[in-house]
Amino acid sequence: MDDGKSTLIGRLLHDTRAILEDQLAAVARASSKRGQGDLDLSLLTDGLEAEREQGITIDVAYRYFTTGRRKFIIADTPGHEQYTRNMVTGASTAGAAVILLDARKGLLPQSRRHLYLAHLLGIRDVIVAVNKLDLVGYAPGIFDALRSEFERFAASLAIPNLQFIPMSALRGDMVVERGTRLGWYQGPTLLEALEAVNVVDETAARPLRFPVQYVLRGKERGYMGRIASGTLRAGDEVVALPSGRRTRVKAITVLDEVRGAAAAGDSVTLLLADELDVSRGDMLVGLVRAPRAAKAFEAKLCWLANEPLAPQGRYLLKHTTRNVKAKFASINYRVDVQALDRKPLDGEIRMNDIVHAALVVQQPVFVDSYAVDRATGAFILIDEATNQTVAAGMIE
Repeated sequence: MDDGKSTLIGRLLHDTRAILEDQLAAVARASSKRGQGDLDLSLLTDGLEAEREQGITIDVAYRYFTTGRRKFIIADTPGHEQYTRNMVTGASTAGAAVILLDARKGLLPQSRRHLYLAHLLGIRDVIVAVNKLDLVGYAPGIFDALRSEFERFAASLAIPNLQFIPMSALRGDMVVERGTRLGWYQGPTLLEALEAVNVVDETAARPLRFPVQYVLRGKERGYMGRIASGTLRAGDEVVALPSGRRTRVKAITVLDEVRGAAAAGDSVTLLLADELDVSRGDMLVGLVRAPRAAKAFEAKLCWLANEPLAPQGRYLLKHTTRNVKAKFASINYRVDVQALDRKPLDGEIRMNDIVHAALVVQQPVFVDSYAVDRATGAFILIDEATNQTVAAGMIE
């Protein structure tokens, strides 16, 4: 359904001058061939032939632009229900979400679904952009009614930072520039709201999680990986899981350069004071608030595969750097993302369905709740027979 998402992204790129001259010229030529007097800014983003033919966005694409205050990566995700899995993929690493409403159509089922998925994926900042106000005479009453309806629906989700912006992506009102036709609105433009999102990375303040990716065997053993959360300093005491053995960090190196400290997001090699039996898939953690070692847990799953979920199927669960065999203990209910309620399990679980399930694994995984830590609260399921990724999960 065309709510103007591609035009909005095109407007952001155009008005922040993130478009090269040859790209702009190509869009101008294409717009002219279509008989359009104005630039069709949606052409800047809808690059796939199938998208252009159908007038919808069907894949996740990443767009980049920079302002004087911040660098942005836009995950352009599809709106249609049959591409829910694409949205889950695109939103899983996002720091903020922009949900677009067509002022003429009101709060549609897909908008409800998008808000629920943003909430499910732990996005704390949600901007609801009420678009196409140029087609309803820029009427403040329509904007206020839509905002009230959306707020009633969102109340049970308790989104920490939810704000609403009226706009016209086609005319450029309240996207980057304020324009002259929405004088009754005193809040920020979309770009101002995005620049104001608090992007302080809280992962460094969380307890240490260092999944071991590779063990370098030489004169001294080096344990290589990416710090998922927390901070680490030379001399810190750590615990190796699953053994529970304690040791100290003797040195931290990055590309053979010795560092005194490292933090979440850094890829490092650790030298330890003691020679421990630590291998790929194990985890080094701090002494406080360790993750739980789980051989059974509950999670919400988004089913990604073309084939329906097989309750008795054989799966591999990939969690951080650890791969273990897994099976379903139970599939408890479907999630009704329109009513924010549970639905009975009538029929097969198919692509884009979201379910609540209990899983058991052959060996323990070291997990946190997804609401606490995305890195150690997320996993994927892989079909053992086909090696296809079939589900993405969020641990409760």
